[in-house]
Amino acid sequence: MKPAQIFNQYIWIINTLRAYKQLTFEELARKWRNDEVADGNPLVRSSFNRHRDAIADMFGIDIRCTPKTYKYYIENPETLGNDSLERWLFSSLAVHGVLSDSVSIKDRVVLESVPAGVEHLGTIIQAIKSGKKILIRYQRFGGEAYDKVVAPYAIKLFCQRWYLLSFTGRHYANYALDRMQSVKLTDENFELPEGFSPQDYFSEYYGVMTTDEPLTHMVVRAHSWAPNYLRTLPLHHSQRELRSGKLPSGSEYTDFSFDIRPTIDFLSQLLSHGDGIEVLEPKEVRQQMLKMIDDTRNRY
Repeated sequence: MKPAQIFNQYIWIINTLRAYKQLTFEELARKWRNDEVADGNPLVRSSFNRHRDAIADMFGIDIRCTPKTYKYYIENPETLGNDSLERWLFSSLAVHGVLSDSVSIKDRVVLESVPAGVEHLGTIIQAIKSGKKILIRYQRFGGEAYDKVVAPYAIKLFCQRWYLLSFTGRHYANYALDRMQSVKLTDENFELPEGFSPQDYFSEYYGVMTTDEPLTHMVVRAHSWAPNYLRTLPLHHSQRELRSGKLPSGSEYTDFSFDIRPTIDFLSQLLSHGDGIEVLEPKEVRQQMLKMIDDTRNRY
């Protein structure tokens, strides 16, 4: 059986249990047959148990059985939470499974460009796993290329670019993989500081730009179409919906709050929504947004 077909079966089992919460093996096997998951071949218990083990290894999802009802369920659905590797891998394989069966309409499927810098991923992941520092040859936009030995702490995908979070010996630094000319393993070991979490490190930021901007409570007003956009695709895990109302002009709005460090990455994202987004507070961030808008307008 092709790997893509096996992955599709894993995805089907996960999605079915997420949708129905609890199912006996007989109920699951009946749905398997009705959906023609394996070209009409039945789901046998031994195969199902192997799939359960593989799903646990690949996605960290534990499928358990309730002793009294003999119903199977996902014990840790939070594993597929936002921004987790398991969710990203799960989503990628799910999309791959759908598209692999849709080659006949390939000209009608429009995709974004493949993330840049993937040729260095293998070496960097090997370094992270083995605890080895790497020697990178790096060239910033408009700058000269230089060599740097860094400890690779984590990698992050943002706006179709891979970034490396590293420690240089003095401070943390982010490097874009598409600006790396070469990456080599060294013989020098490093240890991740005890308790260090890349997720926690980035949690107060949007994107990859990390600065000394203080953590700020921001209130943003979304106009017209923007409220539904923010509801369905939150910009940050701290996003909260506050209130909705109507302006004297009759137009409707919804206010959202964020507890975030207002870096250029985040402010630029707000600006990308045009007149659909307005920063209400704090005043200094509102003035910063106004300056960015004025600077842009002056270029025209």
